[in-house]
Amino acid sequence: MGPLSGVTIIEFAGLGPTPFAALLLSDMGANVVTVHRVSDAVSKPSTDALAGMTSGALARGRRSIAVDLKSPEGVETVLKLLSSADGLIEGFRPGVMERLGLGPSECRDRNPRLVYGRMTGWGQEGAMARTAGHDVNYIAIAGVLGHIGPTSSPVVPLPLIGDFAGGGFLMAFGMAAGLFESSRSGLGQVIDAAMVDGSSLLMTMMYELSGRGLWNAQRASNMNDGGAHFYNVYETLDGKHLTIAAMEPAFYAILIELIGLSDEQLPDQWDKSAWPELTARFASVFRTKSSQEWSELLEGTDACYAPVLSMEEAISHPRNVERSAFIEVDGISQPAPAPRFSRTPATVSRGRSAPGEHTEEVLLEFGIEPDTIAALFTSGVIAGPRTDVKSQAPEGNQS
Repeated sequence: MGPLSGVTIIEFAGLGPTPFAALLLSDMGANVVTVHRVSDAVSKPSTDALAGMTSGALARGRRSIAVDLKSPEGVETVLKLLSSADGLIEGFRPGVMERLGLGPSECRDRNPRLVYGRMTGWGQEGAMARTAGHDVNYIAIAGVLGHIGPTSSPVVPLPLIGDFAGGGFLMAFGMAAGLFESSRSGLGQVIDAAMVDGSSLLMTMMYELSGRGLWNAQRASNMNDGGAHFYNVYETLDGKHLTIAAMEPAFYAILIELIGLSDEQLPDQWDKSAWPELTARFASVFRTKSSQEWSELLEGTDACYAPVLSMEEAISHPRNVERSAFIEVDGISQPAPAPRFSRTPATVSRGRSAPGEHTEEVLLEFGIEPDTIAALFTSGVIAGPRTDVKSQAPEGNQS
């Protein structure tokens, strides 16, 4: 039912941003098929942290096939799928897909309208293109990490900026734009989505402010980085934390009134020399009440307030419950699809799939003959649950 209903995407299993991009496309209604390695289909699921970047909630909404991409028969099988697909997404290092025989030129020969999405950290070209890296490296070189944290040292944030915002969201946006263009031109193209590029793009406003001399390079000295008393995090009486973001004078006046400082002769809100003094004053005030007491006083007002919640607390917060912001899939509470569409709502079509769970089903749908599928199973080129495929007639591509 989603806005991408009728679109078929072939995803090559990878880490972090690539499965997240596939999740976003699937939530929007795309028929996404993940290509796993044959070894993934016959091994026991891993429970380590890296497995969480490829499976679990990140794998929701897609079907999985298991194919040996090091065999000519396996490559040919995937090319048959790609010949009728709309898009492809992969997150290998530059050159890997070409060595497999699945690079853009080979795919273009089979399907000129294929939108070919490539997710990397550094980009497809350049001296660093083939070197390893992760989120913190990408946001460091993009000029992001140097502005996060206290004055003493940058801090390592969650891998949201590089991996998922600068990477996964960038890829999903690029694919949606590429698919839209392809629907008009009838031609595909390659999308080079680099996490460094996406991370620096997220800093557009700060780069503009810096270029105008309106951003201080010292951390925690600007309006949005913890330098301002009215845009900050404060500890409460019970050791929890809250956030204040009353930038606009009208909202700042409401905040001052509600926290009991309206009768004091405070320095001007925008006097930067007074920000440290005002931050200390605010800190002393917010330590006088518990987090719950501050919520009762400030939540629902224009004081620009919110409590700092854990993931568990966020799931049960009244705002999130009212909006159904979290759903349960495979017994795990996780964020619901977003954004929301009035006529073609986004949904989660299924939970996570085991590697190779739908190999036979998908190949039949894409018109591969039952005898061919049986032979591929026998030779070990594909893996997954089997039925007597010889007795079944191919159903054609139902995507």
